[in-house]
Amino acid sequence: EGREKTVTKFTDMIDLASERLGGAAMAANDEFFAPKEGLLKAGPPEWREGEYTGRGKWMDGWETRRRRDPGNDWCLIRLGLPGVVRGLCVDTTHFKGNFPEACSVDVCDAGGAPDARELNKGIAEWTEVLPKAALKGDTQNLFPIEYEGHVTHLRLSIYPDGGVARLRVYGRAVPDWAALERAGGDVDLAAAENGGLVVAANDSFFGSKHNLVLPGRGLDMSDGWETRRRRGPGHDWAIVQLGREGVVRKVEVDTMHFKGNAPGACALEVTHAP
Repeated sequence: EGREKTVTKFTDMIDLASERLGGAAMAANDEFFAPKEGLLKAGPPEWREGEYTGRGKWMDGWETRRRRDPGNDWCLIRLGLPGVVRGLCVDTTHFKGNFPEACSVDVCDAGGAPDARELNKGIAEWTEVLPKAALKGDTQNLFPIEYEGHVTHLRLSIYPDGGVARLRVYGRAVPDWAALERAGGDVDLAAAENGGLVVAANDSFFGSKHNLVLPGRGLDMSDGWETRRRRGPGHDWAIVQLGREGVVRKVEVDTMHFKGNAPGACALEVTHAP
């Protein structure tokens, strides 16, 4: 019961490795059948019946060749938003006879902008946060993480080889507040990159509540928070936990791309609940 509560909690957080937030697959020892960049795609894994490339079946994700010698395969990830990791989803959707038997995950906190070679040669101190764990094929394999350290990079190891469709790294961003204060001016306290988190919403049928606090303006109508059509009394709501307590001077409610389905009105309430 306790694990189920933990899983529900961490999967409701932001994917710190999302390519939408600047996450990147920096390097992999092998990507023969499918490129490492597929791990961080925003959408769900895709299946293309009967489609083949010059190297084999087209697969949506990262897939290595069959290993004929000892060892294992790995992929190095740079988080889009450095922060505290609360859980992982190693998604093997559509990988049935070619998924890895197991995986493990190491993390590090590397300042500056080190490249993959520097990270692999020991410039950063790596910490194992997920010991070798069994994986199931065609499954969203969920793993809660109990580690309080600040994380900038992650290394996914698979044993011995195979394919992973998506990697989600759930947690909360931890910004450099000292640098933000030195820069001066107003700061978006609700922004995901500043630690903001939408902790609850009564409905997110058409669009995730987390889209409310993502950087930049909406890419299209799917890149926002949208509820189902209300057929009874009442109204919809979302609760945002700010990245840090502060004084609110201005609020922007952006309805870009919402034309025939924008709210008629909105209201804002605040509280101090440390």
